[in-house]
Amino acid sequence: MKGPLFFAKILLFGEYGIIKDSKGLSIPYNFYRGALKVPNSDASVNIDSHIKLVAFVNHLKTINTELVQFDWNCLESDLDRKMYFDSTIPQGYGIGSSGALVAAIYDQYAFQKITVLENLTKEKLQLLKTIFAQMESFFHGKSSGLDPLNSYLSLPILINSNKNIETTGIPSQTANGKGAVFLLDSGITSETAPMVSIFIENMKEEAFSTMMREQFIKHTDYCVEDFLKGNFSSFFRNIKILSSLVLNNFKPMIPNSFHDLWRKGIETNDYYLKLCGSGGGGFILGFTQDFQKAEDALKEFPLEVVYRF
Repeated sequence: MKGPLFFAKILLFGEYGIIKDSKGLSIPYNFYRGALKVPNSDASVNIDSHIKLVAFVNHLKTINTELVQFDWNCLESDLDRKMYFDSTIPQGYGIGSSGALVAAIYDQYAFQKITVLENLTKEKLQLLKTIFAQMESFFHGKSSGLDPLNSYLSLPILINSNKNIETTGIPSQTANGKGAVFLLDSGITSETAPMVSIFIENMKEEAFSTMMREQFIKHTDYCVEDFLKGNFSSFFRNIKILSSLVLNNFKPMIPNSFHDLWRKGIETNDYYLKLCGSGGGGFILGFTQDFQKAEDALKEFPLEVVYRF
């Protein structure tokens, strides 16, 4: 093994909204993880991952050297030994597979890196986010840098605005709590860039832009504030509204076979669904006040509990 483990992330709130300066909340999810690996023999090489890594490193050579510099000698040497990223994080599922890789490369090869042990001022967090955005743009065309930041720090991150981010704490989990945040596997992989392109086109329509500004961002902000305060009665009122807004306005980002399931949750109040990242497939996020009810209603799908309360 070449380096330490880096975890997946879940953007609990803020998908699309943070593009327009809503609040957001991202948490590490250590069920899935990855690490850089230098194999002992050619037989143990993940060739696909290695080839992608070589292309990614070529991209890193185009980044502004005033922003970040890498130990190219060490990096090239490890690539010559067929280094790859050994990961259980599913790709195209909205939980930061590329973010974990970016974090691993920065951690292992960046000169004068900002470390988790430092006093992480807002300025340092913003600089890290900028560096990671440049690095991750190889995978998505454009990146906020938040996924790698979350994976690198392995701490919850509160996004107050594009220029104001901070690490935060979230309410302690209740081991036997009835309520839960969970992941539902759509069974479909997706790419971020096409989904973001659809959103940018939609923003040119006045009705959609008004909905984002007057409703979507407002209720996203409420959800973040309620969740962090542990005010779950108010939280579920707002997550229901947010789930409805997504169903009515982000249909291309929801796989067709899940539209009725989405609506059923809102009608029965057994669960509320929302996008996990950019949508289009991958995981779908679920919120419920009674996980047993949600599990019964969604018994055809494998659910993963992320957080209990």
